[in-house]
Amino acid sequence: MHRERNAVDVVGAGVWHRTSLSVRAPGPMQVSRRASVNSEFGNSEFGHNFTDSGPGGLGSKTMVVSPSSHRFTRRLSAAALACTAVAGMALTTPAAHADTTPTPVWSGLDARSYDGPIGAHGTLLAKTPLDASINLPAAGSAYRILYSSPDFDGKPAVSTGAVFLPKRPAPAGGHKVIAWAHGTVGLGDTCTPSAQPRSDRDIAYLGHWLDQGYAVVATDYVGLGTPGLMSYLSGQVEATSTVDSVIAAQQAGLPLSKTWAIVGQSQGAGAALNAARRATSLSKGAGLDYRGVVATGTPANIEHIVWQAGPQVPPVALPSGLTTYTAYIIAGFTDARTDLHPERVLSAEGRRVVRLAEKLCYPELKTALGGAKINSWFTRPLASIPGVQAALVDYMSTPYSGYDRPIFLGQGLKDIDVPAPSAISLYAQMKAAGQPVDFHVYPTQDHSGTVLASMKDSTPFLKRIMR
Repeated sequence: MHRERNAVDVVGAGVWHRTSLSVRAPGPMQVSRRASVNSEFGNSEFGHNFTDSGPGGLGSKTMVVSPSSHRFTRRLSAAALACTAVAGMALTTPAAHADTTPTPVWSGLDARSYDGPIGAHGTLLAKTPLDASINLPAAGSAYRILYSSPDFDGKPAVSTGAVFLPKRPAPAGGHKVIAWAHGTVGLGDTCTPSAQPRSDRDIAYLGHWLDQGYAVVATDYVGLGTPGLMSYLSGQVEATSTVDSVIAAQQAGLPLSKTWAIVGQSQGAGAALNAARRATSLSKGAGLDYRGVVATGTPANIEHIVWQAGPQVPPVALPSGLTTYTAYIIAGFTDARTDLHPERVLSAEGRRVVRLAEKLCYPELKTALGGAKINSWFTRPLASIPGVQAALVDYMSTPYSGYDRPIFLGQGLKDIDVPAPSAISLYAQMKAAGQPVDFHVYPTQDHSGTVLASMKDSTPFLKRIMR
């Protein structure tokens, strides 16, 4: 049986290496598929644009990725986990987080116990100037906002966020808007991004977009700095929080255009893609003009790893970042799906880890869980809970079809927090589904480094789609 492969172009100069991954497709006839990736390793930083021949007449190379199947993505995900267990022994990832989390600055808008009126989703409830100590240096003015957005159960809830305006005067029609979906900071209210200084990386990254003339609307997500617990990696909650932040910002009396795009990293990349998939429908009636999405370090198909967690997992310590993310996933999922009682398969140690994850921000939890072995968190496999696999897919999967605007994916090959097979599997799924996706690989970059390295590619991408 012949199956046409998806061939796309890569541009760049340097030494090319071909690596191949063979997988088998399910079905009566086991058809061998081969997914091969061309990677360019040179002295300079660059990204591979897998859909353009690119400027400069440098020629093109080819990346071939076979269409994805469920078995394909599961094997890629399992391979990613195995690879990171080994890689973690030799590699460390420079953190984008501070060593400790400062005391939050609420800018006169503390919504942790908010019990006032909520209204329809996307309703602006409050706005206050952002405290200068946590403003971005590149921003001309900045505000903290409170707005309505539903929780995991679809019930009325609230979220906070920040709005940053460029220093340059607004053009006719207002500043075009970037909705920023942040990465993992933690689940406790202390971790709320709009009440904390941004990391050096995010100061540079968000400052770049402000310097380009975009306004930045940065959600905190429902439950972070507001009542309830943030549903970590819930595509549904993160999508609505992101889109509703842009709808609410339009009511703030600021010079904002209706034209907007979404940008996200890590947890925020999953949020950005979920929001992108739903942006047109969620913003219907708001008069917004959604244009596309940039996602780097995307945690895709991770649900196929999570449901296999349990005491049978090898008793080894994974890279501390992966252990920390796993704790947040279990805490968020346990809180969101009380009907499944995930806590019943947790050991005393597992329940202790969940309590820590609900309160501690990323730097503190990463330290607290140093050397932890995930198998010790369980008394029974998570998969022993009836319906848990489907529930995890519903809770945290990243959509690979149904997009109506362009998609930019960026991935570092030295990423051991969200390993490359995750993004490669998502890209294969998207290509097989005929989605409008560009895929850029950064061979020398880790999880955090990809953010800034991708700017030379994502900047012209956004300029093109925002015209």
